Amino acid sequence: MNSMPLKTKRLKTKLLQLFTLCFLSLSLLSQSAFAMSLQEAKSQGFLGEQANGYLGLVQANPEAKAVMDDVNNKRRAHYETIAKKNNISAADVAKLAGEKAIAATDKGNYVQDASGKWIKK
Repeated sequence: MNSMPLKTKRLKTKLLQLFTLCFLSLSLLSQSAFAMSLQEAKSQGFLGEQANGYLGLVQANPEAKAVMDDVNNKRRAHYETIAKKNNISAADVAKLAGEKAIAATDKGNYVQDASGKWIKK
């Protein structure tokens, strides 16, 4: 008999956790629905890839800048993690990532050339 209330309590806890997770997921989705996505910012010509491994602002746009800042902060943290694991500098990781990002950039999106000029790929 004592196991039934424990099972019920566990079920309620699981349901509460599931509800919380769903609510948070929907909150994040609704925020992103109103904000510009990275792909939109790139395809609209606001952001481009740089050789240093970070996004750059091609054309001034507050929403695109917010996306750029967020993505660049995440990239920086990721580069630092990789650098620590491999005992190399984060700058070296970023440079390699920049080369790969430029190579993978879709045609029609912007990349920065060696002179710092933005060009359409």
